[in-house]
Amino acid sequence: MKYNNANYNSSDNSEGKMAFEVGNKKDHSLTLSILASSIILASAWIYTSEFKTTPEQKANLVATEQKKQLSELETIVLPSQGVELPVIWGDLGKKLVDDGVIDADKFKAIYEQRETFTEKYKNLLFGTNNEKLKITNENSGYLLNLLWALGLGSKNPILDTGEMVDPKYGGAKGFASTGGWSIAKGSVMDHYSHHSYFNLTPEQQALVDKVSRGIYRPCCGNSTHFPDCNHGMAMLGLLELMASQGVSEQDMWKTALAVNSYWFPSTYLTLATYMKSQGTEWKNVNPQEMLGSKYSSASGFRNISSQVTGPTQQNGGGSGCGIDAGGAPQQQQSQAQQPGCGI
Repeated sequence: MKYNNANYNSSDNSEGKMAFEVGNKKDHSLTLSILASSIILASAWIYTSEFKTTPEQKANLVATEQKKQLSELETIVLPSQGVELPVIWGDLGKKLVDDGVIDADKFKAIYEQRETFTEKYKNLLFGTNNEKLKITNENSGYLLNLLWALGLGSKNPILDTGEMVDPKYGGAKGFASTGGWSIAKGSVMDHYSHHSYFNLTPEQQALVDKVSRGIYRPCCGNSTHFPDCNHGMAMLGLLELMASQGVSEQDMWKTALAVNSYWFPSTYLTLATYMKSQGTEWKNVNPQEMLGSKYSSASGFRNISSQVTGPTQQNGGGSGCGIDAGGAPQQQQSQAQQPGCGI
């Protein structure tokens, strides 16, 4: 009987031990499973906590991306190295001074007060320049004033018979482009369309007339053919200069767009942003189309800008409509101020 009891107890103990070991393994596996699940849940919580952004953070991310895109557009629309224009200035500055269209002392004083009357500026006003003109963010306002004087003083049928002398406007002397030019010797109207700086052929004059009718500016609703503000008069002077030196129509449109971009930087960066949103890079736009009333007039631009969101460039260029527009970039008016035409 003892033998049988011993066999029975041994077998019973073995089974108990096996049951304990199996149970122990199950408990261990369960513990590992719980631990693994905890780690996974903790990792997921950490991941979602780390990358979850608030509305404010999302807005900042969007703003950062927009500024990056704007910076990229600036290098295309307003290259820091400037844009070479297809014209040579020659001694036109000296002629404008000699004829009294520009009072040199008053003109210089504007830039000497700002400590920006550089040797290059001095040479453009008094010397002879046989290299192609280049417009930059820094000199765009200075060129604006020089070209304003040129357009104002140069004898041209557009000034003699166009909108500027239409009786319904009260005569040419009441516009910003004439009454605003306060740095001539004598009366400004003594110089209005008075000096023969160019001897344009009928074909060249026809080209100036055609292109001038298609170039608008965002400070008003008029084309260059009606140069009632400084930008319009300056663009007219540039068109005459280009025509006199045999520049093609295509290059006239291209040059006018580049110059307008430096004179109205915020406007054309906004237009470039809009065109990009429509799938067209700025380098591929049609200059004539961009300069038309749909995009470059005051009303046209307002319509386009209402469809664009994001930051716009605020500094640089000669966007003001008075003589003092040609200063340092930080002194320029913002986009919200650009449309006005007056000193």
